[in-house]
Amino acid sequence: MSTITASTTARALPTLTRPVAVLGGVVAAVALNLIVWGIGAAAGGSFTVVDGETVSDVAPGGVILMSAVPLLIGLTIAVLISYKWTGVLRVAAVVGSVLSILTIGGTLSAGFDTATTVALSVMHVVLVPIMVIALEGVRRSITAQ
Repeated sequence: MSTITASTTARALPTLTRPVAVLGGVVAAVALNLIVWGIGAAAGGSFTVVDGETVSDVAPGGVILMSAVPLLIGLTIAVLISYKWTGVLRVAAVVGSVLSILTIGGTLSAGFDTATTVALSVMHVVLVPIMVIALEGVRRSITAQ
């Protein structure tokens, strides 16, 4: 009788320094959301909304701005607080993820065409794993020291 053994290696998130987590997270978010924007535009999304006589265009500049600024602010605050309280990193990952998903409501109510609405909603979802990976990477770096 032979015995088969399998070794399982858990995929671990990388350890990240604070600057790498913040800047890398922002760059990844912008890059991925620009890809989503391109797919949405190819699917016929206009990325414009008309409110009365005002026409607002949200791409690609708006995609870059709305991907980078909130993530840069949130990640920066979290990693700065983590110098005193490491637990903030997990709290920030949850709060940031929930806020990212909840703000899809604004996209849904804005009156965009279907392709644009789907693409912009996906962009909100894209931020969730980026935040979790960046903040957990910092936490792992801190606990490894």
